[in-house]
Amino acid sequence: MNQPRLGFIGLGLMGHPMTRRLLEADFDVTVWNRTPEKANDLRDAGVRVADYIGELVEGVDVVMLCLADTEAVDEVVFGTEGVAAYARPDQLLVDFSSSDPAATREFAARLESEAGMRWVDAPVSGGVAGAEAGTLAIICGGEDDDIEALRPLLAPLAARVTHMGPVGSGQVTKVCNQMIVGCQAAVIAEMVALAEASGVDAGRLTEALAGGFADSKPFRILTPRMAASDFEAPAWHLRTLLKDLDMAVAQSQRSGSATPMSSLAAQLMRAHVNHGHAEHDPATLVEAYRPPRRR
Repeated sequence: MNQPRLGFIGLGLMGHPMTRRLLEADFDVTVWNRTPEKANDLRDAGVRVADYIGELVEGVDVVMLCLADTEAVDEVVFGTEGVAAYARPDQLLVDFSSSDPAATREFAARLESEAGMRWVDAPVSGGVAGAEAGTLAIICGGEDDDIEALRPLLAPLAARVTHMGPVGSGQVTKVCNQMIVGCQAAVIAEMVALAEASGVDAGRLTEALAGGFADSKPFRILTPRMAASDFEAPAWHLRTLLKDLDMAVAQSQRSGSATPMSSLAAQLMRAHVNHGHAEHDPATLVEAYRPPRRR
């Protein structure tokens, strides 16, 4: 591909900064979002804003999605007046969303059958900070030629692009990533509460354990926020992490692989979500273990 025209659908926490980076890399970008107001600053910066999905699809070579979940991907691609209704055989769809692997494979087969448009699943890891800095890890599933053609397009977004296998392989790998993140978040909450209950300054845990076997990005991000009860301006939401753990459990059932830790972490998060924390930072998990006086 030689400077293909890009269409980006989904301007949420991740999609917005990713779109801005593509624009800053001098790509021709058109966007569409359910809430048009989220595109106002991008419009001012030179992005074209489509009035409907068909307008976007008809004017681009590559359609990129960054949506909340599998259901949103299904609706945007196959819903009335969705991507599939306007797709061409010479186009490529790249899904940055974290979606169910089995559904992704079904979507890819259906889109190619109905419209001749090929699918690459390319879920991302690295959070909003990674999206803003262009240092995401992008994990791809798809055909070799499609992945190679996409690498120049993904360069402004990622520090690393890894081709994991055929369509759906990227989503399976992202599920594996989220199993580690979700289980870590659950035990970090227990750890911070235990330190506090034992008279240890939880605010010094990050410094004390830096560089050791317990050190990790989730540890460095979540521990200070939990210790300080700093739950404002969440960079990610508990509902998203729960969704990913639920996908891990579903994939384990399909593949016959046991996931007892991920299943337990999902249930703990579900209980917390049911207490009104779906849109809150995963750092709020620590509140489940603190005595009432700390809340």
